[in-house]
Amino acid sequence: MGFMTIDGKQVEFTDEPNVLSVIRKADIDIPTLCYHSELSVYGACRLCTVENEKGKTFASCSEKPKDGMVVYTNTPRLMKYRKMILELLLAAHDRDCTTCIKSGECHLQELAHRMGVTTVPYKNRMTHHEIDASSPSIIRNPNKCILCGDCVRMCDNVQAVNAIDFTSRGTSATVAPAFNKLLNTTDCVGCGQCRVVCPTGAISINTNMDPVWEALADPDTKVIAQIAPAVRVAVGDAFDLPQGENVMGKIVNVLHRMGFDEVFDTAYGADLTVIEESEEFLQRLASGENLPLFTSCCPGWVSYCEHRHPELAKHLSTTRSPMQMFGAVAREYYKDPANNEGKKILSVAIMPCTAKKGEILRDESKTDGIADIDYVLTTSELITMIKRSGLMFEDVELESSDMPFGIGSGAGVIFGASGGVTEAVMRRLADKHSRSEMETIRNSGVRGGEGIKEIVITYQDKEYKAAVVSGLANAEKLIQQIESGECNYDFIEVMACRRGCIMGGGQPVDAHSAGGEARAKGLYAADVNTQIKKSNENPLVQSLYDGLLKGKEHKLLHRNFNKPSQ
Repeated sequence: MGFMTIDGKQVEFTDEPNVLSVIRKADIDIPTLCYHSELSVYGACRLCTVENEKGKTFASCSEKPKDGMVVYTNTPRLMKYRKMILELLLAAHDRDCTTCIKSGECHLQELAHRMGVTTVPYKNRMTHHEIDASSPSIIRNPNKCILCGDCVRMCDNVQAVNAIDFTSRGTSATVAPAFNKLLNTTDCVGCGQCRVVCPTGAISINTNMDPVWEALADPDTKVIAQIAPAVRVAVGDAFDLPQGENVMGKIVNVLHRMGFDEVFDTAYGADLTVIEESEEFLQRLASGENLPLFTSCCPGWVSYCEHRHPELAKHLSTTRSPMQMFGAVAREYYKDPANNEGKKILSVAIMPCTAKKGEILRDESKTDGIADIDYVLTTSELITMIKRSGLMFEDVELESSDMPFGIGSGAGVIFGASGGVTEAVMRRLADKHSRSEMETIRNSGVRGGEGIKEIVITYQDKEYKAAVVSGLANAEKLIQQIESGECNYDFIEVMACRRGCIMGGGQPVDAHSAGGEARAKGLYAADVNTQIKKSNENPLVQSLYDGLLKGKEHKLLHRNFNKPSQ
């Protein structure tokens, strides 16, 4: 423990990693463009520069706090310095802000306003670069890039994908894939985490809103939607509602008012995934083959496994993701003229994930060669559509999801948080469903935001080792430990995004770790308020197996991950 003097006020510090963290602890919002607490320190933008009592300046993000240190954060000299930095950045930037997809949410734009940048006294020296829209998940616009390096460090440090990096030097420097390849020709998994940390419009979501709007206006098209669990605890962020609040009822209402004919809950599909994946796990335990079983719900992880560790592809579960299971079941259901009313069916999935946009295009995601999901909209796209519609989201009444796919168990809802899939499987395999049994599972260590968690799954008095991983760099670390013989597991859940889908690449980007905790808390609260705790006890799912699914279980609920999609 020590004390620093910041702008004349004494501030205590303990384990803060840098001076910047202590400054923010003192309730001073010092500007940054290249600093994220979960990324390595880069110190490129210099906006967080402060001054000591001797007039020496230094970047607060890369300086360790020392007892007795004195710093000033807002001297006239620093104000002028920060303004000049922003002016220089804008001198090499595409300043067509009014039509930028990030306008109104751009951190560079916000800081320019804050620092009083009303004119740029330097000649615009921007070099035009082609926009890369090759990925179905994200769009890369180098003209908006300010070389902060956030996306590079995220792709390297946190995701271990290394699809993009700095190229060239000096004024010719850019961020791009190696040899300036298109993104869809790299190992990019579409997770969108680069977009989450990008402060400008250099990386954005490859949006599918326009064709959905057109379908909603077509009287001959029946538009159905499914809403993923993580979406319901993130949409409220954009409408000044408490972080993590479950707004599922409001989402259903606004979707109906925008023209969606039926609105369903992807938690129903998650229940199907739990049942199928649990059965597959038991079969592999019985045969002793292809263990550990890796979950396959996350398309970013599946893509990473296929590209980096093709030898492990046989360990991936053959079950479809909840989105894809639901899409296949819904498509089968609407084949009945009594259900489709003679209209064309357009299936939309509203997801927290940009990688889902690529998942629906994979051959393994299709039934009889036909895509089960037509379009994926991310949470951020849904928010944009709500705002464009003029609906006052915060004031609308709650509505229930439509039947027959409107009810999911609590186990299906918690899929959105890291550990949710494993907890749902543990519930499914538990002999009882008493409150004490569910509490024992909840307190087993399966919950929490840690990157790697180890737990024990008990089935018929036998114990099996399981791991829960979020963040692809953590997945790589665990794989290396398994291959070296350091550890051994029977079941492994992997989510590409840290803390799971609640922090997916399609979610609102202004949430930090506390926001992630709030979203997880919101999902667990929804579970508490759900009467059905176990997926196999969902009566709607049981009736589906007895009816529509009979004889079609493998066709509609499974696919083969053994070979990468070409």
